[in-house]
Amino acid sequence: MSNRALLEVIALDVEDAIAAQAGGADRLELVADMAADGLTPPRETFAAIRAAVDIPLRVMLRKADGFSAGSAEDLERLVAEARALRAEGAQEFVLGFLNPDGTPDLGAVEALAAELAGCRWTFHRAIDRAADRDQLRKALADLPGLDTYLTAGSAAGVEAGLPVLLAEAARRGEPGYGPRILVGGGLALSHLPVLREAGIDAFHIGGAARPSGWSAPVSAAAVEDWRAALS
Repeated sequence: MSNRALLEVIALDVEDAIAAQAGGADRLELVADMAADGLTPPRETFAAIRAAVDIPLRVMLRKADGFSAGSAEDLERLVAEARALRAEGAQEFVLGFLNPDGTPDLGAVEALAAELAGCRWTFHRAIDRAADRDQLRKALADLPGLDTYLTAGSAAGVEAGLPVLLAEAARRGEPGYGPRILVGGGLALSHLPVLREAGIDAFHIGGAARPSGWSAPVSAAAVEDWRAALS
Protein backbone atom coordinates (compact mmCIF):
# COMPACT_ATOMS: atom_id res chain seq x y z
CA MET A 1 0.00 0.00 0.00
CA SER A 2 1.25 3.49 -0.86
CA ASN A 3 2.30 5.78 1.99
CA ARG A 4 1.20 8.84 0.01
CA ALA A 5 -1.21 11.00 1.98
CA LEU A 6 -4.41 12.04 0.24
CA LEU A 7 -4.84 15.76 -0.45
CA GLU A 8 -8.39 16.87 -1.25
CA VAL A 9 -9.06 20.43 -2.46
CA ILE A 10 -12.39 22.27 -2.68
CA ALA A 11 -13.19 23.31 -6.25
CA LEU A 12 -15.97 25.67 -7.31
CA ASP A 13 -15.38 25.64 -11.05
CA VAL A 14 -13.19 24.40 -13.89
CA GLU A 15 -10.45 26.95 -13.18
CA ASP A 16 -10.18 25.75 -9.59
CA ALA A 17 -10.15 22.12 -10.65
CA ILE A 18 -7.40 22.52 -13.23
CA ALA A 19 -5.20 24.49 -10.79
CA ALA A 20 -5.75 21.99 -7.98
CA GLN A 21 -4.84 19.05 -10.17
CA ALA A 22 -1.78 20.88 -11.50
CA GLY A 23 -0.66 21.52 -7.91
CA GLY A 24 -0.86 17.85 -6.98
CA ALA A 25 -4.34 17.39 -5.49
CA ASP A 26 -5.42 13.75 -5.34
CA ARG A 27 -9.14 14.47 -5.20
CA LEU A 28 -11.57 17.38 -5.43
CA GLU A 29 -14.64 18.22 -3.40
CA LEU A 30 -17.06 19.99 -5.73
CA VAL A 31 -19.34 22.58 -4.16
CA ALA A 32 -21.18 25.79 -4.94
CA ASP A 33 -21.77 28.88 -2.78
CA MET A 34 -19.06 28.91 -0.13
CA ALA A 35 -20.97 31.73 1.60
CA ALA A 36 -23.27 28.89 2.70
CA ASP A 37 -20.32 26.60 3.48
CA GLY A 38 -20.73 24.60 0.28
CA LEU A 39 -23.89 23.49 -1.52
CA THR A 40 -24.64 21.06 -4.35
CA PRO A 41 -23.10 22.34 -7.58
CA PRO A 42 -25.10 22.44 -10.82
CA ARG A 43 -24.90 19.31 -12.94
CA GLU A 44 -23.40 21.41 -15.71
CA THR A 45 -20.53 22.43 -13.43
CA PHE A 46 -19.88 18.82 -12.49
CA ALA A 47 -19.88 17.78 -16.16
CA ALA A 48 -17.47 20.58 -17.15
CA ILE A 49 -15.07 19.74 -14.32
CA ARG A 50 -15.26 16.02 -15.03
CA ALA A 51 -14.27 16.77 -18.63
CA ALA A 52 -11.38 19.03 -17.55
CA VAL A 53 -9.55 16.85 -14.99
CA ASP A 54 -8.92 13.18 -14.43
CA ILE A 55 -8.65 12.94 -10.64
CA PRO A 56 -11.56 11.70 -8.47
CA LEU A 57 -14.39 14.11 -7.67
CA ARG A 58 -16.63 14.05 -4.61
CA VAL A 59 -19.82 16.07 -5.10
CA MET A 60 -21.57 17.84 -2.22
CA LEU A 61 -25.21 16.93 -1.58
CA ARG A 62 -26.57 19.85 0.42
CA LYS A 63 -29.20 22.38 -0.61
CA ALA A 64 -29.12 24.92 2.24
CA ASP A 65 -26.76 26.31 4.85
CA GLY A 66 -26.68 24.34 8.08
CA PHE A 67 -26.95 20.62 8.73
CA SER A 68 -30.69 20.01 8.43
CA ALA A 69 -32.04 18.05 5.48
CA GLY A 70 -35.15 20.25 5.60
CA SER A 71 -38.66 19.03 4.86
CA ALA A 72 -39.61 15.71 3.28
CA GLU A 73 -40.04 17.58 0.00
CA ASP A 74 -36.55 19.09 0.35
CA LEU A 75 -35.10 15.62 0.86
CA GLU A 76 -36.97 14.26 -2.14
CA ARG A 77 -35.49 17.03 -4.27
CA LEU A 78 -32.00 16.27 -2.98
CA VAL A 79 -32.42 12.56 -3.72
CA ALA A 80 -33.53 13.48 -7.24
CA GLU A 81 -30.48 15.74 -7.63
CA ALA A 82 -28.22 12.90 -6.52
CA ARG A 83 -29.86 10.66 -9.12
CA ALA A 84 -29.32 13.28 -11.82
CA LEU A 85 -25.67 13.75 -10.86
CA ARG A 86 -25.13 9.99 -11.05
CA ALA A 87 -26.66 10.06 -14.52
CA GLU A 88 -24.04 12.70 -15.44
CA GLY A 89 -21.32 10.32 -14.27
CA ALA A 90 -20.76 11.30 -10.63
CA GLN A 91 -19.50 8.35 -8.60
CA GLU A 92 -18.46 9.85 -5.24
CA PHE A 93 -20.34 12.19 -2.92
CA VAL A 94 -20.28 14.21 0.32
CA LEU A 95 -23.26 14.52 2.67
CA GLY A 96 -24.33 14.63 6.31
CA PHE A 97 -27.40 15.71 8.26
CA LEU A 98 -28.32 16.20 11.90
CA ASN A 99 -31.59 16.47 13.79
CA PRO A 100 -32.16 19.63 15.87
CA ASP A 101 -30.92 17.79 18.98
CA GLY A 102 -27.59 17.00 17.34
CA THR A 103 -28.27 13.32 16.70
CA PRO A 104 -27.74 11.98 13.16
CA ASP A 105 -30.73 12.34 10.85
CA LEU A 106 -30.75 8.67 9.90
CA GLY A 107 -33.83 9.01 7.70
CA ALA A 108 -32.15 11.57 5.45
CA VAL A 109 -28.75 9.91 5.41
CA GLU A 110 -30.20 6.45 4.74
CA ALA A 111 -32.40 7.79 1.91
CA LEU A 112 -29.38 9.27 0.17
CA ALA A 113 -27.19 6.25 0.88
CA ALA A 114 -29.83 4.06 -0.78
CA GLU A 115 -29.87 6.32 -3.84
CA LEU A 116 -26.05 6.21 -3.93
CA ALA A 117 -25.81 2.42 -3.79
CA GLY A 118 -22.46 1.44 -5.27
CA CYS A 119 -20.92 4.88 -4.64
CA ARG A 120 -18.38 5.92 -2.02
CA TRP A 121 -19.18 8.93 0.13
CA THR A 122 -17.92 11.19 2.90
CA PHE A 123 -19.90 12.21 5.97
CA HIS A 124 -18.86 15.83 6.26
CA ARG A 125 -18.31 18.22 9.15
CA ALA A 126 -21.80 17.73 10.54
CA ILE A 127 -19.97 15.29 12.82
CA ASP A 128 -18.27 18.30 14.43
CA ARG A 129 -21.70 19.63 15.48
CA ALA A 130 -23.01 16.27 16.68
CA ALA A 131 -24.21 15.92 20.27
CA ASP A 132 -22.27 12.66 20.59
CA ARG A 133 -19.61 11.85 17.98
CA ASP A 134 -19.18 8.26 19.14
CA GLN A 135 -22.93 7.62 18.97
CA LEU A 136 -23.07 9.13 15.48
CA ARG A 137 -20.22 6.95 14.23
CA LYS A 138 -21.84 3.81 15.60
CA ALA A 139 -25.26 4.73 14.21
CA LEU A 140 -23.81 5.14 10.72
CA ALA A 141 -21.37 2.23 10.90
CA ASP A 142 -23.30 -0.14 8.63
CA LEU A 143 -24.32 2.30 5.92
CA PRO A 144 -23.04 1.18 2.51
CA GLY A 145 -20.50 3.40 0.80
CA LEU A 146 -19.45 5.47 3.84
CA ASP A 147 -15.65 5.42 3.72
CA THR A 148 -14.61 8.83 5.11
CA TYR A 149 -15.36 11.38 7.83
CA LEU A 150 -14.40 14.98 7.04
CA THR A 151 -13.72 16.47 10.46
CA ALA A 152 -11.75 19.09 12.34
CA GLY A 153 -12.42 17.32 15.63
CA SER A 154 -14.32 20.42 16.78
CA ALA A 155 -16.77 22.94 15.39
CA ALA A 156 -14.12 25.54 16.25
CA GLY A 157 -11.55 24.03 13.88
CA VAL A 158 -8.52 21.77 13.88
CA GLU A 159 -6.54 23.68 16.50
CA ALA A 160 -9.30 23.09 19.06
CA GLY A 161 -10.06 19.62 17.77
CA LEU A 162 -6.57 18.09 17.77
CA PRO A 163 -7.11 16.01 20.96
CA VAL A 164 -10.31 14.52 19.50
CA LEU A 165 -8.67 13.76 16.16
CA LEU A 166 -5.78 11.99 17.84
CA ALA A 167 -8.10 10.02 20.13
CA GLU A 168 -10.27 8.90 17.22
CA ALA A 169 -7.25 7.93 15.15
CA ALA A 170 -6.15 5.70 18.04
CA ARG A 171 -9.51 3.88 17.87
CA ARG A 172 -9.01 2.86 14.25
CA GLY A 173 -10.66 -0.49 13.60
CA GLU A 174 -13.22 -0.29 16.42
CA PRO A 175 -16.93 -0.38 15.47
CA GLY A 176 -17.74 2.98 13.86
CA TYR A 177 -14.07 3.90 13.43
CA GLY A 178 -13.40 2.11 10.16
CA PRO A 179 -13.92 5.07 7.80
CA ARG A 180 -10.89 7.17 6.98
CA ILE A 181 -10.35 10.42 8.89
CA LEU A 182 -10.08 13.32 6.43
CA VAL A 183 -8.92 16.35 8.40
CA GLY A 184 -10.21 19.75 7.32
CA GLY A 185 -11.56 22.97 8.78
CA GLY A 186 -8.94 25.48 9.83
CA LEU A 187 -6.17 23.03 8.92
CA ALA A 188 -2.69 24.58 8.84
CA LEU A 189 0.64 23.23 7.69
CA SER A 190 1.82 23.36 11.30
CA HIS A 191 -0.78 20.71 12.24
CA LEU A 192 0.58 18.11 9.84
CA PRO A 193 3.46 16.60 11.85
CA VAL A 194 1.36 15.58 14.85
CA LEU A 195 -1.50 14.34 12.66
CA ARG A 196 0.83 12.29 10.47
CA GLU A 197 2.52 10.87 13.57
CA ALA A 198 -0.91 9.64 14.68
CA GLY A 199 -1.34 7.79 11.38
CA ILE A 200 -3.80 10.23 9.81
CA ASP A 201 -3.23 10.25 6.08
CA ALA A 202 -5.95 12.38 4.47
CA PHE A 203 -6.24 16.17 4.42
CA HIS A 204 -8.78 18.64 3.03
CA ILE A 205 -8.14 22.29 2.18
CA GLY A 206 -10.32 25.10 0.88
CA GLY A 207 -9.23 28.57 1.91
CA ALA A 208 -5.63 27.36 2.29
CA ALA A 209 -5.59 26.72 -1.45
CA ARG A 210 -6.62 30.35 -2.03
CA PRO A 211 -4.09 32.65 -0.32
CA SER A 212 -5.90 35.71 -1.70
CA GLY A 213 -9.27 34.68 -0.24
CA TRP A 214 -12.38 32.84 -1.39
CA SER A 215 -13.03 35.41 -4.11
CA ALA A 216 -9.81 34.26 -5.80
CA PRO A 217 -9.35 30.94 -7.63
CA VAL A 218 -7.32 28.02 -6.34
CA SER A 219 -3.58 28.66 -6.53
CA ALA A 220 -1.63 25.75 -8.02
CA ALA A 221 1.45 26.99 -6.14
CA ALA A 222 -0.38 26.87 -2.80
CA VAL A 223 -1.55 23.33 -3.49
CA GLU A 224 2.02 22.41 -4.44
CA ASP A 225 3.19 23.64 -1.03
CA TRP A 226 0.73 21.32 0.70
CA ARG A 227 1.63 18.42 -1.56
CA ALA A 228 5.31 18.94 -0.75
CA ALA A 229 4.61 19.10 2.99
CA LEU A 230 2.79 15.77 2.79
CA SER A 231 5.52 14.02 0.80
